[in-house]
Amino acid sequence: MSREYLDGRDMVQRVIQCPSAMQDNDDALVFGVVGGTAERPQVAYLQATQPLSPEIVSLCAPATPAEVLRIATPCVGYRCENFEDDKCTLAQRIVQILPCVVESVPACKLRPDCRWWVQEGPAACMRCPQVVRTPSRVTEEHRRVAARNP
Repeated sequence: MSREYLDGRDMVQRVIQCPSAMQDNDDALVFGVVGGTAERPQVAYLQATQPLSPEIVSLCAPATPAEVLRIATPCVGYRCENFEDDKCTLAQRIVQILPCVVESVPACKLRPDCRWWVQEGPAACMRCPQVVRTPSRVTEEHRRVAARNP
């Protein structure tokens, strides 16, 4: 999935990124670090996205990267169980179920290419800082967001 836009005088093709990916992709990018508490996680966004290198993975130990990092990979569209009718249903559920946790859109370097931003706009960004791919404490809200048929 990609989109084209003008970058200066040239058309540039951008890859739309899934902001809730696992680390099992060669194109994985780190765009945030999970902080806060188990009850209230809070993502700190990096000043620039970073390729997920073996060095970064080793820094996560003994946790997995998905527990402590926000990782993006290219959106695979219909090959993903959360993609239906040209939309990411996970992003839709996040906007419908989770409360806003910030008052303004966070400074996130993934945003221009983020599937959730492209699809849901600021509503997704206002909820994104609480999203953890593999939370250490799973709540009923997490279960509803993760369920394909909440």
